[in-house]
Amino acid sequence: MAYGIKSYVLRAGRMSVAQRRSYETLSSGFCIPFAAAPLDFPRAFGNENPVTLEIGFGMGVATAMIAQENPDKNYLGIEVHRPGIGRLLWEIESRGLSNIRIIEYDAVDVLGKMINAASLSGIHIFFPDPWPKKRHHKRRLIVRPFTNLLAEKLRPAAYVYMVTDWADYGDWALAELSATAGLKNPYPDFAEPQSWRPQTKFERKGLEKAHEVRELFFIKEG
Repeated sequence: MAYGIKSYVLRAGRMSVAQRRSYETLSSGFCIPFAAAPLDFPRAFGNENPVTLEIGFGMGVATAMIAQENPDKNYLGIEVHRPGIGRLLWEIESRGLSNIRIIEYDAVDVLGKMINAASLSGIHIFFPDPWPKKRHHKRRLIVRPFTNLLAEKLRPAAYVYMVTDWADYGDWALAELSATAGLKNPYPDFAEPQSWRPQTKFERKGLEKAHEVRELFFIKEG
């Protein structure tokens, strides 16, 4: 199925010296090329540990912190902005992490072609581009039928966890996820902050601007 979502604009951000060095020297060990074929998780990570997927990890600091706190879990990050990939690779090296892999490609294609059904233990979507202008709402990532694809890739009792600092997008995502077959909201509406998710520099900037952070946490039924 074609989902017709282009949820990002590829910005030509400048890489720092450290980011470039990390990208050039560490990519071969931690980055997985896109392929239109299912990814073998045990082969990619070298173990049978559960896998959590993160869509759009930004600069990757929160990703690295979560992975460091959970060495018995694997994390697969999808990102298209190379400076962020370079920074996460730097974090991986400096923290001595072995449980993160990265795919530099469009998340819609990765989900559709590389991830098997009922294979993920969780999906993280932290502060996706809100596309606040009404004419751009069609670019928002959290929209059906793409949310159906998210649900399809989750194991029973696995979760999808989204956080946004745009109230309007929070309301939008709550409606879309609530209408997605196979997902159940254990909260009356928005979720409580999950204690294991670290606050990022990006999030702090949003709070300084009086943005309202909204969290959504849905469980896969079955």
